[in-house]
Amino acid sequence: MQKFLIIGLGNIGPEYAHTRHNIGFDVLDAFVLKNGGFFKIDRLAEVAEVKWKGKVFCCVKPTTFMNLSGKAFKYWMDKEKVEIENTLTIVDDLALPISKIRLRASGSDAGHNGLKDIQLTLGTDAYPKLRFGIGNDFKKGQQVEFVLGKWKLEERKIIDLKIEKCVEVIESFASIGLSRTMTIANAMEIK
Repeated sequence: MQKFLIIGLGNIGPEYAHTRHNIGFDVLDAFVLKNGGFFKIDRLAEVAEVKWKGKVFCCVKPTTFMNLSGKAFKYWMDKEKVEIENTLTIVDDLALPISKIRLRASGSDAGHNGLKDIQLTLGTDAYPKLRFGIGNDFKKGQQVEFVLGKWKLEERKIIDLKIEKCVEVIESFASIGLSRTMTIANAMEIK
């Protein structure tokens, strides 16, 4: 049975729940819920195992805080014996508009502290990432408040739809592969 490691990045604690920076957690929650799984506290993370179409997904929400995401990533990748190309990291991205997602096989951390720590821990940037566009609608000097802020009411419809699309991307990644899924995901305009 083919195994995948899906990592949703975010920060633990109720003050961070459903913020832009925690979209990785929200996408993973939706994927696990859709597939009848549930999270339990385990080493360095909340973890859920779900099965879908003959595949096993180890779903991980690190409890190490964003800046130390690499520790949980490496631990679970090694423990579950998952090849790096069968991992998918879901992360917020300021550089992408709210209507877009971007799937890549590799690429820089683009200033994201969670990705920076994973790259440092793994010693490579060559691991698949699903970037969830959060836009950059903030005033100069307000980036932290924006990223750690909640979605605006008028954004919720798009965000909920994008979360659904990201769940489909995870399934597609596992069934038809990264390259074909990139073609589909990167062309999406979610409105």
